Amino acid sequence: MSDLKQSTARTLKWNTIDRLSTQVLYAVVGVILANILSKEEFGLVGALAIFQAFAIIFVDSGFGAALLREKQPDQRDYSTVFWFNLAVSVAIYIILYLSAPWIASLFGDNEALIPMSKVMFLTFVINGLAIVQTNRMMKSMEVKMIAVSNTVAIIISGIAGVWMAFAGYGAWAMVWYSVIMAAVKTLILWCTGGWWPSMTFSRESLRKIRRVGVSVLTTSMLNTISQNVYNFVIGVWYGLASLGVYTQADKYSKMCTASISQILTASFVPLLSGVQDSAEAFKRYCIKTGRFTAFILLPAMILLTATAPNLFHLLFADKWDDAIILFQILCLRGIFVVLISLYSNFLLSLGKARHLVVSESVKDILLFAAIAATIWWHTVPALVWGLLAATLITWLILLFVTAHGLHCSVTELVKPYMPFILPATAMALTAIIVGYGLHLILPENVSLHINATAIFATQALCGIAAYIFTSRLLGLPELDETLSYIKNRK
Repeated sequence: MSDLKQSTARTLKWNTIDRLSTQVLYAVVGVILANILSKEEFGLVGALAIFQAFAIIFVDSGFGAALLREKQPDQRDYSTVFWFNLAVSVAIYIILYLSAPWIASLFGDNEALIPMSKVMFLTFVINGLAIVQTNRMMKSMEVKMIAVSNTVAIIISGIAGVWMAFAGYGAWAMVWYSVIMAAVKTLILWCTGGWWPSMTFSRESLRKIRRVGVSVLTTSMLNTISQNVYNFVIGVWYGLASLGVYTQADKYSKMCTASISQILTASFVPLLSGVQDSAEAFKRYCIKTGRFTAFILLPAMILLTATAPNLFHLLFADKWDDAIILFQILCLRGIFVVLISLYSNFLLSLGKARHLVVSESVKDILLFAAIAATIWWHTVPALVWGLLAATLITWLILLFVTAHGLHCSVTELVKPYMPFILPATAMALTAIIVGYGLHLILPENVSLHINATAIFATQALCGIAAYIFTSRLLGLPELDETLSYIKNRK
């Protein structure tokens, strides 16, 4: 068990380094591009991202996640999945390549989308080549090179994308930024992964993982519908400029939620798959994972919500002010998004993938109902408030489904989050009060960037201090445990 703890600690450390480094770099590149490019140009790429997201699902086909759950997949299993994914990715790219004019017609016959889509869609083919390499590393809990590949890829592609933006290439800067990032990451993983596919394709291997894989594929498709339906509705009904604003808010809110979800998935799903035969041990690890999630998740999302106006003014001056309220709503929604992802991983580790199909179906029905109920207000914020409400209800439903799957009460699942509500509230109130006070005393003739920088930095420091102080008062052990995980001493 000590070896398992050390492997988990090492994996958690490298996944945290990976997400922190890549998200910081991703944010830096994104901020530079957002200050150069227009809302309409961001809308162009946002429109393409809708179709790219669905293509990625079919490329993986759910078999990558199924392999991660398998106790001892062999060379034949990995090779079969690799060749299957490659064939699917090439077929889908051909379909989307031929569909480029139709895609452009959906968004006001914008012909710029035709050549851009043909290049942009190469990314899911390139990324698909690295799915098995990545899953093998995650399965063995050796994720150092995943972190390295992500970081190097963002640095190289970021330099290329920023240069193209300054050179006047417009939305093409973001297109080539995405393609180069995928290519560099895939190349590094192939050079360092120590695995090559053999010329074998086993129907037996495909059948073995198909049951979980198909359920994951269906779940992923439904999840992608829920993630992109708002992009589609906003782009078609409100225009590419409004879509550009929404994608900015969505992108930066997802930086934190996606990082937390990916860290938890890569660090704890392999661990959970190792104890899935012991119901009591599995439940114990799930509850402990829930506590750790709440310790990280609540302060991160609430602090971002409280400091959002000054954060956006620091990064963009007043160029993206329309995105601030959307960002705040999406940050609050992000709390429930991460919890839904956490519960989904619990059920997936138990082999209850069909439960996820049901929950995702319910989520999509709720999202479409929210769109129908809010679209009549003719404002994007109204749509996003509906998105938050639908996500909250989805979490409540999945809470009961997960409790049933783990053979525990709803209270046992929710109780781990309760101790962190008070510290997170203290942090939010501190940040808001500090921000309001500084707005009153700082001179108005100073540039917006300088004032926003000073206020945001003070808000963040004071808010974090309040969270740590309140957590100490309550005797919460997660602070010390987190330091032990990071130092790899646990």
